[in-house]
Amino acid sequence: MPELDAVDRQIIDKLQGDFPLCERPYAEAAERLGIGEDELLARLQRLLDARVLTRFGPMVQIERMGGAFVLAALAAPEARYDEVTALVNALPQVAHNYRREHALNMWFVLATETPQGIAEAISRIERDTGLPVFAFPKEKEYFVEMKLAARI
Repeated sequence: MPELDAVDRQIIDKLQGDFPLCERPYAEAAERLGIGEDELLARLQRLLDARVLTRFGPMVQIERMGGAFVLAALAAPEARYDEVTALVNALPQVAHNYRREHALNMWFVLATETPQGIAEAISRIERDTGLPVFAFPKEKEYFVEMKLAARI
């Protein structure tokens, strides 16, 4: 884990929401932080490369854009777990993939450009892995704003 300086902590603390929506959002965000746009971009890339941040980008409601997403799971045999993970993660529609201590030991999010894309992605995973996929569509949406403070 790289050493975080005061500017890194400020970037993490202050860029979790209210990101500027303008022609040059990184320049405006950098100005708010008291640094230059190039420095902000370089620091963000360094934090991503070091896996301090795993992603930096907007959270969108894909359904409002005509797309769909669903939480899905499957039971991957332990002897094939790495193979199945590679097959599932090979699809660009797979947004996240997590191992769980459960009969359904692989949970992942599918995000597609159209609602029909979910069924297509599930069919492809089932064909490629030979395993049934269980889809858990959202029944109700909740907004939970979670902001994490940078450790000192």
